[in-house]
Amino acid sequence: MTVQPYRLYIERVGPSKNMARFYALSIEPNLFGETSLVRSWGRIGSRGQQKIHVFDSEAKAVDLLLTLLRRKRARGYLPLQ
Repeated sequence: MTVQPYRLYIERVGPSKNMARFYALSIEPNLFGETSLVRSWGRIGSRGQQKIHVFDSEAKAVDLLLTLLRRKRARGYLPLQ
């Protein structure tokens, strides 16, 4: 069971390239006692897409969350200010 809620929302905006993207990550428990990492992404203002990864432990979900966050930060995504 997830003890600490994890939610993250970052954006990448580039007016010169007409770019306005978002990326959201959250770790949530599912009905079977497992931990899910929910990834959502797309153009700001749209519904976007979603992918769910299921793990047997919260630590593995946090590891993937941090890996994905590093990749997105390297590509220019920033938290809202």
